[in-house]
Amino acid sequence: MNLQFMKAGTPDALVLNSISKQAFDSDVEVGAASPGGPPGYQSVSFHVKMARMNHLFKLADENGVILGGAILFRQGDTLNIGRIFIDPQHFRKGYGILMMREIEALYPDVRVFTLDTPVWNKRTNAFYTGLGYSEVKRDADLVYYSKNR
Repeated sequence: MNLQFMKAGTPDALVLNSISKQAFDSDVEVGAASPGGPPGYQSVSFHVKMARMNHLFKLADENGVILGGAILFRQGDTLNIGRIFIDPQHFRKGYGILMMREIEALYPDVRVFTLDTPVWNKRTNAFYTGLGYSEVKRDADLVYYSKNR
């Protein structure tokens, strides 16, 4: 399958919002106390705003079907991966790994990539450490990671 990772436009916000909601709500299967996600994860207006600000990205197949998305924030030589999400029907197919590699490749001049994920989420913590991200700190809710280039 030929996949493309690219900036998403405002017309993509509705589909990406639906995928975001499904993906984050599925975390109840890996330890979340209840369905939910980061701020705006189920808000169409939030995703439209992120698209307008050029922070919203999509992973799509050769037919234009959106499989997942990401929200990225660049500040100087640091890129914060605000979130990534994959449609649950496409979990465990390597798309998350592909998306993370595409994010890193899209920003060749970024020196540090940062992100955070809930402490309780064993799936995402293992995923990020498996991709070479190192824990830099944690609090009661979140584990903070970074990866230097």
